[in-house]
Amino acid sequence: MTTPLIQMALDSLDFDTTLALAEQVAPHVDIFEIGTPCIKHNGVRIVQALRDRFPNHLILVDLKTMDAGEYEAAPFYAAGANICTVLGVAGSATIAGVVKATSIHSNAEVQVDLINVPDKIACAKESAALGVHIIGVHTGLDAQAAGQTPFTDLNTIADLGLNVKISVAGGIKPATARLVVDAGAEIVVVGAAIYSAESPAAAAREIRDTVSIAEV
Repeated sequence: MTTPLIQMALDSLDFDTTLALAEQVAPHVDIFEIGTPCIKHNGVRIVQALRDRFPNHLILVDLKTMDAGEYEAAPFYAAGANICTVLGVAGSATIAGVVKATSIHSNAEVQVDLINVPDKIACAKESAALGVHIIGVHTGLDAQAAGQTPFTDLNTIADLGLNVKISVAGGIKPATARLVVDAGAEIVVVGAAIYSAESPAAAAREIRDTVSIAEV
């Protein structure tokens, strides 16, 4: 079994707060996700700052691209991002554009976010055919507030057996991290369960330990 990766969602708008949180959790996570509000507010310089400070971590920029795929993603890959996200509802041309933007960068990948996609199976299959590397099963904050979870969609996508990695996001906690790994997630995205904790470092370590148990 592939060792699951822990992705930390950095959602603060404040530049210094974001970097400080990253410093605290760095020993326990594999991927720093620059959340959509954070990247909109801070731009490419926060990608550069994280890359300079954490050369051995993966950096995901949650652009949620909806149009102009190659044009929008290219500068973030150039700044040091490993992964950029594109919305599944954007359609094949935009997804293909982000895939094209990875062609001149080593270790660059594309994640399609299935949030609000009506036919997630069809989108996942088409995305894999276009060369996407990661399918993101994502239950957004508003959907979480309405009581939704990512588990049904995760099981559906995992059962397709596509040649992609599966990322899962949506209220993941220590109690559910093991469950999503057992269901097929290779990337476990955690946000509030870490950054809202009294000790983000301890919370991140707990998630890491939980996922390590799931791996055994």
